[in-house]
Amino acid sequence: MATTAIFGAGVMGETLLSGLIRSGRSVDELLITERRVEHAQQLTAKYGVRVVGNEEGAAAADVLVLVVKPQDMDGLLGEIRDQMAPGTLVVSLAAGITTEFLESRLPEGSSVVRVMPNTPALVDQGMAAISPGKHCTDAHLAAAEALLTSCGKVVRVEEKHQDAVTAISGSGPAYIFYVVEAMIEAGVVLGLPRATSTELVVQTLFGAATMLKETGEHPTVLRERVSSPGGTTVAALRQLDDHKVRAAFITAIEAAAFRSRELASGHG
Repeated sequence: MATTAIFGAGVMGETLLSGLIRSGRSVDELLITERRVEHAQQLTAKYGVRVVGNEEGAAAADVLVLVVKPQDMDGLLGEIRDQMAPGTLVVSLAAGITTEFLESRLPEGSSVVRVMPNTPALVDQGMAAISPGKHCTDAHLAAAEALLTSCGKVVRVEEKHQDAVTAISGSGPAYIFYVVEAMIEAGVVLGLPRATSTELVVQTLFGAATMLKETGEHPTVLRERVSSPGGTTVAALRQLDDHKVRAAFITAIEAAAFRSRELASGHG
């Protein structure tokens, strides 16, 4: 089995590590890098994984998963490029870092995959979109896909769509949390204890999401089934329409995609 090295033991790096272990990968096939000594010791104690330096990880592994901050990527690539063996797969989870950027700083012909993950990977319900670089083989793309399914679902997209993916699923959990906050607050305003309001909203969200996933029906159909003529739901939806909430969401998501393009082009 291929050895996988994860560069960066932040939230997403550790999430991927724990997901791989839960999915059955042996810790003997996994390496992780972490410069903070105390955190490195915690990782070893918690997972039994070996913590190595960047150069050692690049030399020892067949798959290199880069989970560093975008501003740290250039420096990391400079450290690892001369240590990589031919045929090494490089998988980048750094926002806004293009495959072209990676390929230009790695050995000629390097196989690169760009990934946009999201935070529900923390509970194995992530949504990752992957895009191959120009030298990426089908086998390498499949390997990247298998790696990320340890934490949720994976979809393949053309790299030109990654800004839209960032705006929809990358930033998407924050939009949902924003709505949930508002619904909980509304319950408190209406006199509910905060704990009760929170339980009502969270379970309602979970139930609605499960209906969407399990029934496969269009959200419009499901919404209309709740919306009795002249009823409470219609009264609420009328207010949302009057305040142009749907248009505001679309505009907000467009803004996120535009910002993603800015960051990718180095103008951020």
